[in-house]
Amino acid sequence: MVNNQVWVFIEQRDGKPADVSLELLSKGRKLADSMNGVLKSIVIGHDVMEVAKETFWYGADECLLIQHPDLKHYRTLPYSRILNELIKKELPRIVLFGATITGRDLAPRVASNTRSGLTADCTDLKISDVTYLGTRYEKLLLQIRPAFGGNIIATIITPDAPVQMATVREGVMEMHRLEKAKEIKIIEIPYIPSETDNLVTFIERHREESKVNLKAAPIIVAGGYGLGSKENFSLIYELAHVLGGEVAGSRAAVDAGFVPAERQVGQTGVTVRPKLYIAVGISGAIQHRAGMQESKKIIAINTDPEAPIFDIAHYGIVGDATEVIPIFIETYKSKLK
Repeated sequence: MVNNQVWVFIEQRDGKPADVSLELLSKGRKLADSMNGVLKSIVIGHDVMEVAKETFWYGADECLLIQHPDLKHYRTLPYSRILNELIKKELPRIVLFGATITGRDLAPRVASNTRSGLTADCTDLKISDVTYLGTRYEKLLLQIRPAFGGNIIATIITPDAPVQMATVREGVMEMHRLEKAKEIKIIEIPYIPSETDNLVTFIERHREESKVNLKAAPIIVAGGYGLGSKENFSLIYELAHVLGGEVAGSRAAVDAGFVPAERQVGQTGVTVRPKLYIAVGISGAIQHRAGMQESKKIIAINTDPEAPIFDIAHYGIVGDATEVIPIFIETYKSKLK
């Protein structure tokens, strides 16, 4: 018997939940409400009671909590086994994961084991009644993502699978912390070890935090392949410095070596929502737009008046960036005098 439960796997590290998990709880709350269902957070780790409690500030009705010292760090075998057992027992309607290194490792293993439908890197999720091949399906999850190299937006359904799964990248869904947390209801599930859990163990762990935080930047100046060279791309750094913003780039600019991969914005990069986004020499392919179209104000500079970026820009400038950006810089500097 399939129920209307929406589950969100809460990724955590050292007792801190990942932003993408909290974003998915906010989206999961809307999905659960659309189904008249229940939103559950799934927290696995060691000494993570506070993480479990935190999920009720983002809409969780209930939390399934599994704690044990052996679960302190994410490991594929025990985590996937625990989720497989829970899903086969409860048959939730929807299970959501962040499209992180952890989520991309865990979600397909769970989907395969439980024979669930899974769509990766979704940019939107909706609930709708669907008629497919003459059969009507109620309250299906519409899994929406770019396809065929980003040339179309595909809506994917898995009507024959009782459990529907999706992964979503960080920043795609908006995070909403409630003014008042929902009533805390935590169900602790005992961890029962399996002989397979320790087939892979940690010997050493090395982790380096990223020094770039595009998500938090109020102003982003992004450059594309249209700038033509790494030398021209230096204008992006100069303008960002003058405005007090961060530098970003399109996939093409990253591939060309103009800017480091950690600064890539788009479907395969970071999703951002700054107050101001200046797109320079970026054509505006759907993959890039997916990562920045929710910006409060967008200024586009491009030599091609037909560039798709102008379709979403609030202000558009048709011109050569090597001529336009120096004018921007000098004008802003003169205003500061």
